[in-house]
This record gives sequence, structure tokens and C-alpha cells, in this order.
Amino acid sequence: MDETQKNKSNNLSEVYDWIQSILFALVFCVLLFVFVVRLVDVVGTSMVPTLQDSDKMVVSNLFYNPKQGDIIIFKKTEFKDEALVKRVIATEGQTIDIDFNKGIVYVDGVALDEPYIADLTQNRIDFDGAQVVPSGCVFVMGDNRNNSSDSRDSRIGMVDKRLIIGKVLLRAFPFSSFGSVY
Repeated sequence: MDETQKNKSNNLSEVYDWIQSILFALVFCVLLFVFVVRLVDVVGTSMVPTLQDSDKMVVSNLFYNPKQGDIIIFKKTEFKDEALVKRVIATEGQTIDIDFNKGIVYVDGVALDEPYIADLTQNRIDFDGAQVVPSGCVFVMGDNRNNSSDSRDSRIGMVDKRLIIGKVLLRAFPFSSFGSVY
């Protein structure tokens, strides 16, 4: 084999290696984004100041069980076609109550410390007194309490855990705000 044929063979081998690497990376990314994480856009201002309209979030549902304080994404197609972003306030078996005069949310009789909210909770919507969260459900609210449709709204109500797409792990975009969210 002369030198020209060796170079051609090496070039073809290198091209083959590159194609194989790119295909492997593509398959890996597809599997990652189908089974482990998703990118979801924030639509609206119900989570201000924590999240802004058009933020992109990395969300995962792998081995996830909702906990109080988690920011979740869920679908409630009877209310809206887009996925909704809210904070879990209470989980199954907990009692939620809101004092609208003081703007304070109580879970099991204890006032929540909520440094993440935009304003105190003054907007009642359809909420009518203390409620126990049913089995398999969560009670959610937006951080922009007075401008959020959430579990206080009878159209959303208690959210069935099966409707949860996942927990927000971090904000991916804008890059200036990249990182975890609380």
C-alpha cells in the first residue's frame, strides 16, 4: 500500500470515528431528554420573583415524590394547554389554611416562612376555609400569590400527583440566571 492509499484509509477511518461519536452523542442526548430530564418554558408571571416569564427550566420526574416547597411542573389540560409551574405548599394528609386578612398561609396550623413570595396572600379566588389535601394529591400556589391561578382556583384545585411532569432542578436560561431555584 502506497502512502496516498494509507492517508485515504486514515482519513476515512477518522471520518467514521467522528460520525460514530456524533451519533452516540445524539442517541445519548435523546435518551437523556426523553427519560431523565426535560426542558420546560415558564409561561406567565405566577412564579415571580422566583421565575420569570420565558425562563427555561430543567425538570426531572425520575424517582420523584413531591415535597413541601418543591417547584413543580404539571399539566391540567381542563384549565390550560400549557404546563403550569407552581410551588408545592402542602402534600397529602396535611391541612392548608390561609388567613387572607394577614396574608399568611398555614400548613397543619403552622405559619409558613415564605421569603420567596412577591406579596402576602390577599387574593382568595375560590378558597373557602381549611382543607385537608387528599391522598395522592398536592396543594400548589404560585409565588406571585395575588396574580396566580393555583389550587385556590376550583378549576385547578388539588393536583393529582399523576399529573406532575417533574420537579424543577435548575434554571437553564437566561444564562445570567443559570442555577438552582428555591
